[in-house]
This record gives sequence, C-alpha cells and structure tokens, in this order.
Amino acid sequence: MHSVSSHSAFTYLTVGKSELYRGVMLAFVAAKRRFTVHLRPEDVRDALGPGVDLESVAAALVALEGWGNLRSDPDTSRVTTVEDFHRARYLYQLTREGEAAEEALAVYDDALGRRGALQAVALADIATQLRALHELAHAPDADPAKVHLSLRALVDRFTDLAANAQAFMGSLHRSIDLHDADAEAFRAYKDRLIDYLQRFITDLVATGSEIAALVARIEELGVDPLLDAAAWREASDAAPGGTDDGDDPRATEFARRAVLWRERWAGFRAWFVSAPQHPSQAKLLRSQARAAIPQLLHVVAALNERRTGRSDRSADFRTLALWFAQAPDDASMHRLWRSAFGLSPSRHLTIDADTLAARQDDPVPTSTPWADAPPLEISPRLRRTGSYERRGKPSRVADRSEQRRHLAELAAREAGQLAAARAALSTEHPVRLSDIGRLDVDGFRLFLGVLGDALTSLTPGRREVATSTSDGSMAIRLTVLDGAGEVAIHTPDGVFRGPDHLVHIVDLTGAARTHTTLERTA
Repeated sequence: MHSVSSHSAFTYLTVGKSELYRGVMLAFVAAKRRFTVHLRPEDVRDALGPGVDLESVAAALVALEGWGNLRSDPDTSRVTTVEDFHRARYLYQLTREGEAAEEALAVYDDALGRRGALQAVALADIATQLRALHELAHAPDADPAKVHLSLRALVDRFTDLAANAQAFMGSLHRSIDLHDADAEAFRAYKDRLIDYLQRFITDLVATGSEIAALVARIEELGVDPLLDAAAWREASDAAPGGTDDGDDPRATEFARRAVLWRERWAGFRAWFVSAPQHPSQAKLLRSQARAAIPQLLHVVAALNERRTGRSDRSADFRTLALWFAQAPDDASMHRLWRSAFGLSPSRHLTIDADTLAARQDDPVPTSTPWADAPPLEISPRLRRTGSYERRGKPSRVADRSEQRRHLAELAAREAGQLAAARAALSTEHPVRLSDIGRLDVDGFRLFLGVLGDALTSLTPGRREVATSTSDGSMAIRLTVLDGAGEVAIHTPDGVFRGPDHLVHIVDLTGAARTHTTLERTA
C-alpha cells in the first residue's frame, strides 16, 4: 500500500511524459464509461493506438500507481504454466483519488471550451414557469408537488441561463480582443454576432419586463407559502436520527431548505428586478451586449487599418534609433541620416523645359557642391506654400450639385419615412396594443424603441408610466391591464407577441401641446 498525499493524483500533469500519462488515464475513464472495471497493460496499449510500446505503458502504469491514481491486483486468470505464475502480471483499475482527479479535469476542460449562449428561449421558458406559479399562488390549496416541480424547473432554467450568459460574455470579450485574426473571417463573424446580439437585446427588453411584472404579482399574492411548500416536500425525505437532542430531523431539514429557497428566489429576483442604486443583472447584461457592438466595430476598423498597411510613426522612430545605435561609424550614421530624411540635392523640386535645355548644353555633375553649382530659380509660391505654381489655366472647380441633390433626396426620404412611422403610431386617445394591427418595417422599428423605453421605466409595483424617447420626438404612456391576454402584432419580419397593455403615443414634433397635457396628467 502506497502512502500518497491528497493532491498527488495531479502529479502526472506536471512531470515528463505527461501526455502518455494523460492518455493512459483517459483510457481508464473511457473503459469505466463502458462499465469495464479492470484493464491489463495490453488493453491500455491497444487503447492508445499504434506507436506506443508495451514497456512504456507498463512503466506508466507503475508510476500512476505510485501517485495514487491506479490500483493493481494480481492477474491469475491467464496462468497456464509455472513460469507464467512467477512472472508479474497485474490488472489495473482507477482509485477513488484518480477518479476524482479525472472528474475535476473533465470539468476544467469543459469550462475552458465552453462558449455559452444568450438564450432567448430560456427567457420564454422562465416566463412560462412564472405564469404557472402565479396560477398556483392564486389557488387556496395548491398541490405541493406542482409547486415544487415548478420551482425546480424555474431554478434549473434560470441557472442554465445565467451560466450560459456569463460564459458567452466572457468568450465575447476574448473574441473582441483579437490581434492576429483573419480580417475577412472576422468581418463575417461580426455580422452574424451583431445580428445575434440585437435579437437577444430585443427579446430581453420584451420578455424581461414581463418576467419582472410576474415576479411582482407573485410577491403580492405571497411567495413565502410557495417556497415553504417546496422546502417541506424536500424535507420529507430526511433520514431519522440526525440529531442528539431528539428534535425532528424533518423540521431541521425544513429550516435549512427554507433558507436555501429564499436565497434562490432573492437571487432570481435581483436578476430581473432593479432596486435603488442596484440595477438588475438583466439590465447590466443588456448594457454589456450593447457595448460589445461598438467594440466589435472598433476591431473591424483596426483590422482595416492593418490591411491598408498603416504603421505607427513612433515604432518607426524607435526602429530608426536602433539602427543608429548599431551603426559601425560616423560615416554610416550620416548615410543613414541622408537616406531616412532625404537630405540630398533639391534639384528635383522644380524642372522645366528651360532648365532641361540648360543642363543639356552645360551638364552639371552630381558630385558638384552646392556653392559651385549654378543656382536654381525656385518659385516664391513654392517656397511660401509648398505648392508649385503652374502656368496656364487653373483647374476647374468640381460640380458637386448632383451629389448634394442625391443626399438631399435621401435625407428627405428618410425624414418622410420617419414622419409616416410617427403618424402611424400616434393615437388620439389611449388604445390597446392589440388594436395597433399590422406595422411596416419602419413603423415597427420605431414602435419597438418607444415600447422598450416605456417598459424599462415600468418598475415593479407601478401600473402606469409616462416617458418620452431620447430624441424628444415622441411621448408614450403605458398602463398595465388586469387579466390582459397575449397580443400579436404582424410585421414583414414576423409576429411580435407579448402581454396586452393600454398605450397612448403622441408625436411631439407636431403636438407639443398634447405632450404637455400628457405630462401634467401623468
């Protein structure tokens, strides 16, 4: 029996031949999934594949046994001669420490490779479970089994949503922090990711507000009886004899479970319902998702700059300074200076037919010093502005009237579409969302923004809210309806569904007086 420490089962990861040891342990893990308990050295070699000899596998098994990962038992099943009996033959199996170490490594590998996701479907499932709990809270004698199953399903779905959202945002930030990414692949990935983020943000605004409202309604009816029912049902399976003072173990277990369920509900509530000075986790997630979009665009701009060959001037000067420091003598430094900063004869600054004719009649060697060479006449405008004054007719001014007309038409068309969308959404009096009917693309985009601003301002406990859009062009008053059903608004991109509300939308660009009245009555 080997004496090993509690952490020696991880030793094989930090020594030489760690890849061989890891392969051997994975072979035992795979065999355990097939309900195979013992493996011979030959079985392990076959599992590792060709290229691994039996002697190396046998040495690895002995080392892993020494670290406490494996246990060996004599193998007498195939003994046919006395020589076979005296030859060492063993069967190996995982120890408790080795199995625990492999489970921990599997969780570690899964966490590293997990990408996560923003699950809009999970939001809908959570809202469905909350509706079921709301019905159970209404019932005078709710079935504890139904209450417990609904709460368990709610907790499991919420735990999955929170874990996946955390993993996704972590992988998103790692994706944004790219330095050697392929530009074309990243641009294609960027387009899909931005569309994915926008769809999730839309679902989070709509479904998140419904979830917050359901939480508030359940708490008004009383959530503690539901949590106590779930705790009693779990405590009913408590084994007797757990205490020395004669107390009922079920009562002790119930107290512990009740505290646990209240902690779960408080965490769930904080995820969707904001408190003073403490915004909800859903709101923070929405902000992070929105902030990721300009960060992605910044990475794309950096990749475009890299593709066009733009360089950092400070890096160029540092490289040049290094070349100067490595120059063997002063003459080399002077040559480097002339090459880097262009300190050469400036006869290239101006040349014309007269100069060429004069040089052809009387050539001047390039080695002639400036003091001995004939002077060159430089244009005063060139010396003053750095631009050579050309003779002849000035360049024609480009006519941009067609481009300006095109831009004006685009601006007028967009303004007309926005005005038409505002006119389509404006209501003279409060109406139900179900009465809005079908919307076009521009109208639905504007409607979704206005409704999102109102739902964000509708905190739990409030039944009515009045607000305006960020540009001050529209005002909206939203009122919660008791017993409202589901509304379906048809758009060219699909059907928008959600709980029905009473809504009053005012176009402030032409109805400032109505907006003033709306604010006074809010």
